[in-house]
Amino acid sequence: MLRFDDRVAIITGAGHGLGRAHALLLAERGAQVVVNDLGGALDGTGASTGPAAEVVELITKNGGRAVANTDNVATPEGAQALVQTAVDAFGKVDIVVNNAGILRDKSFGKMTVEDFDSVLAVHVRGSYLVSQAAYPLMKEAGHGRIVNTSSPAGLFGNFGQANYSTAKMGLVGLTKTLAIEGARNGIKANAIAPIAWTRMTEALLPAEFEEKFTPERVSALVAYLVHDSCESSGEVFTVGGGRVARVFVAEGPGWKTDDLTPESIAGNWGSVMAEQPYVLTAGDSMKAML
Repeated sequence: MLRFDDRVAIITGAGHGLGRAHALLLAERGAQVVVNDLGGALDGTGASTGPAAEVVELITKNGGRAVANTDNVATPEGAQALVQTAVDAFGKVDIVVNNAGILRDKSFGKMTVEDFDSVLAVHVRGSYLVSQAAYPLMKEAGHGRIVNTSSPAGLFGNFGQANYSTAKMGLVGLTKTLAIEGARNGIKANAIAPIAWTRMTEALLPAEFEEKFTPERVSALVAYLVHDSCESSGEVFTVGGGRVARVFVAEGPGWKTDDLTPESIAGNWGSVMAEQPYVLTAGDSMKAML
C-alpha cells in the first residue's frame, strides 16, 4: 500500500467534490492534511467555513489529522496564510494539490472581462500563488510534489468556457515549467485533466455519469502522483471512470523551404498538417527548423 505517513499535504478547494475526495484518501493513508476551501458558490461569490470544517471533522473522526483553512488562494496574502497554516499545524509542506476553481460559463460574445478575469484568478493565479508560497519550503527540504488540475476543456476546448478553457490550458504550461525548474531540488509537478461528477460538472454531464465518474476514481491518480515513489514529472494525464491516460503536446514533421511564401505554404498544406513522425520537445522543434 502506498502510504503518506509523515507527509503534509495542502489541498485547495477541498470542501467538495474532487478536493474532498483527495483529502479523504490522503488522510486515510497517513497524510496530515490542510483542507482549504473558501466555502463560496460555484461562481466564486460568498464564503463559508462549513465545507472545510466538515471535511476536517470527517478525517479526524476516522483517526486522521487535518486542519481547516478558508483563505482565498487567489490573493498573495491568502496563499501565504494557507501555507503558514500548514507550517503552524504540522511543521512543513510536502504536497500541494491545486484543485480550487470556479465557473462563470457564458458564450464568448456575452462573456465579460470580470467573468474572464475571475476564473483565471482562482484557477491559474491561485495555483501559482500557493505553489510559489510552498516552493521555498520544498526547495529547502529537497522534496516536493505538486499536482495542478487542468481539464479536457483546456486541452480540447469547450463551448461557453473560453475563460475556463484558457485557465486550464495555462495550468499545463505552469506545470511543465515547475517540473523543469524544480527537478534539481527534488520537486515534481504534474497535471490532471479529470472527468468527474461534482457540483461543478453535474449540469454539464449526462445523469448516467454520476455512478461511474465518481471523484474517488480521480483521487487514486492524484495519490500516486504525489507519492515519493512516482518519478514522473511535467506530465498531463486524463483520468475518469477508471481510465488513466497520458496526454502530450506533439508537433508534426512539418514542411520546410528556403523560399517560404503564402503560396508555397498553400501548395504544401498537406505536409504542414501531417502528424507523423512527431516531435515532443521545444528543443526537437528548434532542431527541425535549423
